[in-house]
Amino acid sequence: MAGSADTTDEPSPPATTASVPEPRQLTPAAQRALAEAEARRQAAEANARPAAKELQGPKGPEPTRYGDWENKGIASDF
Repeated sequence: MAGSADTTDEPSPPATTASVPEPRQLTPAAQRALAEAEARRQAAEANARPAAKELQGPKGPEPTRYGDWENKGIASDF
């Protein structure tokens, strides 16, 4: 067993990293679409209004998030 490949004291050679392909070139139409989408995002952020504070809403976690409704102390799931 002295000559088997499993029991050598030499470290294994470092694993070669897979070559990373270069990113594909976008078509002019795709570049325009990305630019338009970015412009829409910036316009939406500029025109964003803070959410109005809810008055007389439920206390605690939002019931619709968990599918529960409570009315006059009675909880119902649907």
